[in-house]
Amino acid sequence: MRPSGRRCQKRVGTVALRLMAGGGARGAAGIGPGPESRLPHCMGSGRRTVKLASGRRGTRLESMTHPVRPPAVAGSFYPKDPRALRQIVAASLDAAELPERFAAKALVVPHAGFAYSGPVAGKAYALLRDRREQIRRVVLLGPSHRVAFRGLAVPAAAAFETPLGAVPIDREGVACALELPQVQRLDAAHAQEHSLEVQLPFL
Repeated sequence: MRPSGRRCQKRVGTVALRLMAGGGARGAAGIGPGPESRLPHCMGSGRRTVKLASGRRGTRLESMTHPVRPPAVAGSFYPKDPRALRQIVAASLDAAELPERFAAKALVVPHAGFAYSGPVAGKAYALLRDRREQIRRVVLLGPSHRVAFRGLAVPAAAAFETPLGAVPIDREGVACALELPQVQRLDAAHAQEHSLEVQLPFL
């Protein structure tokens, strides 16, 4: 099941892999695989990959054992009501003024509440509209605000729940990422984290 909203958020494709970066903003933007040639072999599938990043740090430990990770900030960072959420996402996308020709390979997107960062996020994700049928894998990179750790953390959850539906995680992609020495499975880093969650309604 994927988010059921319209426009960009409906058709960009499955969010295949989520990585949480420890160590602050520099880590969020710079740790982990660079070009696709540096990814594990099983991730070099020939599919188009879009990397998304945003940045800061944090320090609290919590556990998360649910197979579907529930929303942590729905109703605070963005509307919990599906209709209201669709409206704010659509408005942010529609308001974007884009260059005539621009092929984004990576996006750096803010991760604040939609009241503050929604228009900027909408402008970023609107760049993907014309390519939404081509994109099959999205790699989300974000900072950890609550849990301190080194390297990158992937969740054990099979999906992230949103007000628009559950967004599945590519377990094969996660398994491939875990072959990298700096990647670990750490649900606590994702349990209450908002930096990646706020990207999902746009996807």
